Amino acid sequence: MSLTTAERSEPKYIYKPEPALVHHLKSLHDHVHKTCAPHFHKLVKVETMDGDVFEGHIVHCDKGILYLRLSTEGNERAFFPAPLPYPSPYSSFVLPLVLFNLLAISLL
Repeated sequence: MSLTTAERSEPKYIYKPEPALVHHLKSLHDHVHKTCAPHFHKLVKVETMDGDVFEGHIVHCDKGILYLRLSTEGNERAFFPAPLPYPSPYSSFVLPLVLFNLLAISLL
C-alpha cells in the first residue's frame, strides 16, 4: 500500500524555530565548544539552568553535549584502613550534559 501525493504533503509542525534563532543557537554552540576545548581533563564545577551542580573533569565536548567525568575525590565511603590500590569502578562515570542547559562552568 503506497501513499498518494495528497497524503505525502508537508508535515504540520508543532514547533519550528525561526531561522535567526537557529543561527544564534549554532553560534552559541560553537562558542561554548571553543571555550571548553582548552580545559579538557581539568576539574570544573558545572551549574545547570535547573540549579543542579556537578563537579568533575571535562572529558569531551561534541554535538551540543559536554561529557563530564564526575569527581569522586573525597567521596570514598568504606571501612577499609586505606584507599584501594586500584581505581574504583565508580570513579569513571561520565555524565552527558546538554550545552544549552548549562548556566556556568568554572575551574576548580
